[in-house]
Amino acid sequence: MRAPLNRRQFLTRSTVAAAGVWLADRSFGNISPNEKLNLGIIGTANRAGDDLHYVSTENIVALCDVDAAYLADARKRFPKAVAYRDFRKMLERNDLDAIVIGTPDHTHAVAAVAALQSGRHVYCEKPLAHTVSEARRMAEVAKKHNLITQMGTQIHATDNYHEVVDVIRRGVIGPVREVHVWVGAVYTADGLPTDKTPVPDGLDWDLWLGPAQSRAYSPDYVPKQWRRWWAFGGGTLADMGCHYIDLAHWSLGLRYPISVETEGPPVNAEGTPAWMIAHYEYPARGESPAVKLTWYHGVKDGKDVRPPQFARGELPEWGNGVLFIGDNGMLLAEYRKYALLPEKDFPPPPAATPRKEDDCDKKHHQEWIRAIKTGGTTSCNFDYSGALSEAVLLGNVAYRAGGKILWDPVNLRAVGNPLAEQYIQHHYRSGWKI
Repeated sequence: MRAPLNRRQFLTRSTVAAAGVWLADRSFGNISPNEKLNLGIIGTANRAGDDLHYVSTENIVALCDVDAAYLADARKRFPKAVAYRDFRKMLERNDLDAIVIGTPDHTHAVAAVAALQSGRHVYCEKPLAHTVSEARRMAEVAKKHNLITQMGTQIHATDNYHEVVDVIRRGVIGPVREVHVWVGAVYTADGLPTDKTPVPDGLDWDLWLGPAQSRAYSPDYVPKQWRRWWAFGGGTLADMGCHYIDLAHWSLGLRYPISVETEGPPVNAEGTPAWMIAHYEYPARGESPAVKLTWYHGVKDGKDVRPPQFARGELPEWGNGVLFIGDNGMLLAEYRKYALLPEKDFPPPPAATPRKEDDCDKKHHQEWIRAIKTGGTTSCNFDYSGALSEAVLLGNVAYRAGGKILWDPVNLRAVGNPLAEQYIQHHYRSGWKI
């Protein structure tokens, strides 16, 4: 007779059997925080390199990158890891517990869904996916297989964000009915790149494209500027919205908007806009009132696109931020600090308690690792972050579709705007799917 399965073996077999995959047994004892996970890493440089650094407390078993130079550099740091160019080959291994994905947006879903269906826990950079339909699919697959997931919104782990959530939820400024979110960053393009430099040696351009439709290589795309084109990213809103709108979603318990309408320059078929204002409406939640959330980014007519409170002199010049407007006052927040306004209406906060540097990256990655080992939970699991990503991406849908959308989250449809369908549902190149 076989010895009875320990807890880890049982959970692994149950999850993987449900996915139709059978992984080799590993001789683990009972799970403990000291036990190291076997990780596969998809993407090894730039932001993906940061992810690799913060999970390097575990066993880095496999490394995957479409760029041979990046891959070779990562191998120098992790010489025992096996190198892959194609993540699909890496996922054929039977000794990986979890996968970290730090690729461009357009390959998040194909990699994450494949990893989840093979029974692996997943950490994936933000936004969770390239399109609304992909974000929903990732959340559904993670839930089906009961796997531990985390989206890479590391700012979520800052002490400051936690404090803001506490203040809002305690009702210090009263019920919140209005939120403004703004950033100065701009990722934009006014058409296809004109630089047609040959593909550099060592870059597998076809694998980099993955599920995206085939097109000529340009150094404007790789390695860092791909967010400026709809084919690969979603511009400023898709990137920065997941950091800043996150605070509103978390504090107020928001999920799916009921409508989205935008303002911006004329839509470019290829490139993302230089500025945008997106108006979201969220329904009431229990005793909490309905919320109007407005997003702003970029520069219009030589001026930063920001909330009207700046022009009225009601806000300090902090740069990027989130403004909660409650019945009894306002709260202004950014990554590392917040203020209650107007200051005359609130007592000065107590003296700050000295604390160590807030390494939110480390905390966010370790939360995911700890949850896998202990059967715990994560704060940016794909259920939460999937809904957040959907909301963020719907701003781009409304902008590209050229009109207000009434959102039906059950059926994933923009009621009354048939042009939106092409931007909601993902379209994959032959040979790629989820």
